[in-house]
Amino acid sequence: MQMTSEERKEDYAYVLDFMHAGKSSSSRSDPLGQLVGDKWFTLLEASTKPSVAVAIGERVYIGNGERDKILLIKSRISYQELTQTSKNGLEGIVLQIIKANEERYVSVFNRAGALNIRQHSLELLPGIGRKHLDAILKERNTKPFASFDDVMQRVSLLQDPAKLIADRVILELQGGERFYLFAKPYFERQERYR
Repeated sequence: MQMTSEERKEDYAYVLDFMHAGKSSSSRSDPLGQLVGDKWFTLLEASTKPSVAVAIGERVYIGNGERDKILLIKSRISYQELTQTSKNGLEGIVLQIIKANEERYVSVFNRAGALNIRQHSLELLPGIGRKHLDAILKERNTKPFASFDDVMQRVSLLQDPAKLIADRVILELQGGERFYLFAKPYFERQERYR
């Protein structure tokens, strides 16, 4: 099932970095924030409203309605365009988003299917090989998983499932993946006229 662009829009995002004077490489000194969406992990740069500061890790509204702190979404950015502060805090915030939406991400373990005849989508999660995959499929056929703790208790020697998903999200944000399970793929804009 293909999603429409409206269904793939972010309404809220977490602040990864806030630069009071904008980027050092820019001639403009407007306050600038780097954000990660809390639904599709979209990386964004945004201007804040005048005399409004945002804190790193703060959840802000970026949807179509009246925004209290964000003035304008300037652009979607790639992982490579993130500041070092943003990169350093990204994994923690992604993990926070996943844990805050536990039901949504536990359903991945309950519903994920095969990508093709040779590979299952759960095998894209770092740390899940054939033995873990077989154990997950067997356990979910017995009874659906109720939480991340339930997954860890019923599948022996499995690392923290929330961390496995966070690691996969980071890989997808870095780009170059064949399959995207959680993040919206980033495509560089091509110049139309040269």
